[in-house]
Amino acid sequence: MARINWVDEAAADGPLAEIYAAVSKNTPGGIVPEIYKTMSLRPDFLAGVLGASRLHFSDGALTRAQHEMIAAYVSALTGCHY
Repeated sequence: MARINWVDEAAADGPLAEIYAAVSKNTPGGIVPEIYKTMSLRPDFLAGVLGASRLHFSDGALTRAQHEMIAAYVSALTGCHY
């Protein structure tokens, strides 16, 4: 059971509903990952995190695929299911 209060997709409205709709278009299965829901009480903050994530995973010194591989490897090392 989660210890962080959040807003589920069905209860989202306004800017949060718009953010959730955009996120669900780009995720497998069209869901909003729970890690994003933990920031749902601050849609402004969530929007900033998503913007930073897009920059982080864009091609630069490393390709997006390389970023994803590093993230997956670190998650496996630390036992993180995200």
